[in-house]
Amino acid sequence: MKLAEQVTFGGSALNRAAELRSDAPGLAAAWVADSARVLLLWRGKVLVQGEALDRLWLAPTAHPVVAARQDRAMLLGLDDDSAAIFAVDISDWQPDEVPDSLNSFVDLSEQRHPDLPEDTCFTELRRIMVRLSPRDAELAATAKAILGWHQSHAFCSRCGAKSALSMAGWQSTCPACNAAHFPRTDPVVIMLITQGNSVLLGRSHGWPDGMYSLLAGFIEPGETIEAAVRREVFEEAGIRVGQVSYLASQPWPFPASLMLGCRGQALSRDITIDPAEIEDALWLSREDMLTVFAGEHPTILRPRRGAIAGFLLENWLADRLD
Repeated sequence: MKLAEQVTFGGSALNRAAELRSDAPGLAAAWVADSARVLLLWRGKVLVQGEALDRLWLAPTAHPVVAARQDRAMLLGLDDDSAAIFAVDISDWQPDEVPDSLNSFVDLSEQRHPDLPEDTCFTELRRIMVRLSPRDAELAATAKAILGWHQSHAFCSRCGAKSALSMAGWQSTCPACNAAHFPRTDPVVIMLITQGNSVLLGRSHGWPDGMYSLLAGFIEPGETIEAAVRREVFEEAGIRVGQVSYLASQPWPFPASLMLGCRGQALSRDITIDPAEIEDALWLSREDMLTVFAGEHPTILRPRRGAIAGFLLENWLADRLD
């Protein structure tokens, strides 16, 4: 698919500087350089700046909020001027109020740190992901996924001892048994299943009314991408799939997945959903999908902007899948 990397979080050719991760003197020098900057995260939310919430705010490493956190800093990479960009989690900060919406499907709350610029706030990445530049989006997605992994994998899975951050955040090392653990990325297939002029959509339990998307599911051990597509569609909707082809991928840091967008040809139209898997599934014609994207469909909402499902559907409508 020629437009594959135009998907949100599709990558900005960031120099991730892997050679610096094990270079302690080099990392120390990069941290104290005047050009070094730090992306701050709080409970998975990224720090952005401006009324439009459309750009990350990166702190100098000497800033009081981050200066003492060097040992917990993750190296994201080098920008185009070879300045180091780090990420630091400050989830230990406690704002005056923590809203009930923090863990809801849509979190519109904003948290402002008293020691950071007045025009900055911590914001849920889903809310602003399409506003960010490709570089900011890649930095935010990488930091959110890796720092989130460290929070949920604080102990060694071999012996249970508390692990220590190493390799500039790209590894966790156990001081008790010397086991090395690496951030995981979960591969997920998401499928544009078509037959003739129609596409298959489904909705999960608990989604907002009117929200439908492409079917998706995790790839299991010992399974190919093609096999996962066929299995997931049959399990969720009872439809057999024939030919499968790869289209595009998207890092999805909620919490740490790689969405593998595929196209599949349905061999039948009869839907039998598994209610334990999904709430509903339906076929939608190309003409009806056009009304969905126009915001004029009576029951189905426009796909969420930024997610690969909407990206694939939009390119299907425009005949740009090749």
